[in-house]
Amino acid sequence: MYIIFEGVDTCGKSTQVELLKKHKKDVITTNEPGGTTVGKKFREILLQSDEKLSINAELLLFLADRAEHFERVVKPNLKDKNIISDRGLVSGISYALANHEDLDLNFLIELNKFALQGNLPDKVVLFETNYELIKSRLGNKTKDSIEKRGIEYLLKVQKKMFEVTKALHVEYMVVNSSNSIEKIYKKIEEFIYD
Repeated sequence: MYIIFEGVDTCGKSTQVELLKKHKKDVITTNEPGGTTVGKKFREILLQSDEKLSINAELLLFLADRAEHFERVVKPNLKDKNIISDRGLVSGISYALANHEDLDLNFLIELNKFALQGNLPDKVVLFETNYELIKSRLGNKTKDSIEKRGIEYLLKVQKKMFEVTKALHVEYMVVNSSNSIEKIYKKIEEFIYD
């Protein structure tokens, strides 16, 4: 099964991905961007570069990463394992829409389906956060180029994530990021394994 964990920065999804990796033998964990060798280079360009990319270039780099990630990581393991990806097409589409309001959602879904060889994730775990939680968790940490866009921007992206997830018509659950790590893990475990 192919499952993506989605949410804006500091929502807690990466923590939950690591917990599943630690506790479940049938899980392969990965991330976007950066889940492949070339993906690590894309990630560096997208998140660490001081040079600001054009909106279209950013979108296409995320799509290139997604295509390579699906081919090298997801596709070869789909039959035997649960592939848990820290981010995926929901993030890709949501950030694109937040950056470029006049893009068509259905067009972006089709582009992503092309990158995913016609596939969609089997399930989506969507983390919901709020202004205060993001602010407290960002704290004094060094921010990447997306986090530097600000909390209001991240909340705008989160709103888009809900719209995109609903438009995909895949099974999903919403997680309240302010709950305890243990409570969130238990809910996710039930969602994946029940």
